[in-house]
Amino acid sequence: MKKIIIYLAAFWATSTAWAQEKLPVYSLRQCLEVGLEHNYSVRLVKVDEKISAENATKGNAGLLPTVDLTGNYGGDFGSSRTESRSTGAITRESNAYDQSVNLGVDASWTVFDGFNLITNYKQLQLLKRQGELNTRIAMEDFIASLVAEYYNFIQQKIRLKNFHYTMQLSKERVRLVEARFNIGSFSGLDYQQAKVDFNADSAQYMKQQEALITSKIRLNELMANQNVDQWFELEDSLINLDAHLSYEDLWQATLASNTFLLKAAQNTQLSEMDLKKAMSRNYPYVKLNAGYGYTFNKYGLSSTRMRDNWGLNAGITVGFNLFDGSKRTQQRNARLELEGRKLEKEQLELALKSDMNTLWQAYQNNLQMLQLERENVIVAKDNYEIAHYRYMKGELSGFEVREAQKSLRDAEERLLTVEYDTKTCEISLLQLSGNILSYLD
Repeated sequence: MKKIIIYLAAFWATSTAWAQEKLPVYSLRQCLEVGLEHNYSVRLVKVDEKISAENATKGNAGLLPTVDLTGNYGGDFGSSRTESRSTGAITRESNAYDQSVNLGVDASWTVFDGFNLITNYKQLQLLKRQGELNTRIAMEDFIASLVAEYYNFIQQKIRLKNFHYTMQLSKERVRLVEARFNIGSFSGLDYQQAKVDFNADSAQYMKQQEALITSKIRLNELMANQNVDQWFELEDSLINLDAHLSYEDLWQATLASNTFLLKAAQNTQLSEMDLKKAMSRNYPYVKLNAGYGYTFNKYGLSSTRMRDNWGLNAGITVGFNLFDGSKRTQQRNARLELEGRKLEKEQLELALKSDMNTLWQAYQNNLQMLQLERENVIVAKDNYEIAHYRYMKGELSGFEVREAQKSLRDAEERLLTVEYDTKTCEISLLQLSGNILSYLD
């Protein structure tokens, strides 16, 4: 027991040192702001969002003309043998070198292709908005995780305080039993049992310290603090609950603002555009082209020594696909894909309604349980005080006072658990309804 007391004294000394270091104090909003700025998952998805924004251009969609600067140089080196038909004379030329140089600027522009390019541009714009939505999803997931861990830290700190109180009660019981054992008022069995109970409570207290440290590390990780062992204080010391949520308001907000439902709607739009692009192959296409070129030729054998040309050229191409074996298959698949996206959206809406009802029921039940458990804690404290008083008078055994002590500890634990469970239901309901960002207000 002396080793336990020494350890606990060392822990409290360390805790006092932490307090003297003027630890940073974070509010929930400050934790969220720091995390949203530095958290790696949020930063990574923002990079993807920027890529989607960069891709959403008319050039990437093919709506702008293309301009190419071309040039080439070539030559032929060889010999020739020519026989005259009239005279039969044979002329030989050797080591002749013909050269050519071509330079030009060529432009081409697809004016119309059955709305394919316009639809492609609209798709890129929609993918840009989807990138923004993906960022919002990541932010909502992060906020939900951090808020839950913020209140988990508070929960673990309250639990540590409760275990410390229990341990102190056991310590005082050991002191009293030891004093009375020495004068013969209590038996050795009472003394040994008191020490066993104190050791058990001390071990539980030590274990709870580990849980608190784990929560601290997790919070630092979420805020991307490189020093994950950094201690801090939180502005809140209690689990603050919102007991005034409205089911109807939450459900209407879910239909309007749930990020996954919004993404499903976007996916449906993308499939509609894929179908439109597939149907564009039923239309003709029109292309414009123009250019300016320069050509230079130098001849080693011809009667003409050199020739050069330059000038403009322009044209228009109109075409229509008469047959493509894959066209009809692609169009049918696009229709089926669109039907699938609509079914997915309907399925998601049903799943969200199911989740909403389940969470709402748990939220309501927990609110009712809270009142009961608060009353239980009050009753359990009164029972323990009565038991302790009777124990001091010798009217109750150590076992009976221990049972009263355990009942108090269990009541405190149930209350704390229900409080945190209610908070997690609240967080999930707000995330489901797209209102999780309200924690930033």
